[in-house]
Amino acid sequence: MSLKAVCVLVGETVKGTVTFTQASSDSPVEVTGTISNLTPPGKHGFHIHEFGDTTNGCTSAGSHFNPAKKNHGGPQDAERHVGDLGNVEVGDDGVASINITDSQLQLTGPNSIVGRAVVVHAGEDDLGKGGFEDSLTTGHAGGRLACGVIGITKQA
Repeated sequence: MSLKAVCVLVGETVKGTVTFTQASSDSPVEVTGTISNLTPPGKHGFHIHEFGDTTNGCTSAGSHFNPAKKNHGGPQDAERHVGDLGNVEVGDDGVASINITDSQLQLTGPNSIVGRAVVVHAGEDDLGKGGFEDSLTTGHAGGRLACGVIGITKQA
């Protein structure tokens, strides 16, 4: 059974759409999409947060999705939050194209990301290695520029 979910990111100026596709319950999740109106060039933290709540803007999305209670890390690290997807790279045009494959994300089951929020941050995620007070919790990625809730769109 193939699953597909989508998230529409909305911020004051930052906008985007992110799609999550999982071929089967034990396969990695493909994350694709585009985010526009980011400050070029550079990197911006890109995470799944624990709550699909945007009633108070992106603040109400809570912390990074971290069901195993691990420290923050990079997407290739064994020690990381499930929601730690690293950074998106912004081109000179202010657009970031996303093409990530992640084996910790799931679209079904107790650790599903469906109903949770995607957040794009103002700064670069230091992947837990920056030595700042918040490196092991947030990657020192800064404020929240845009967010949206992940909703299931298709089961085949």
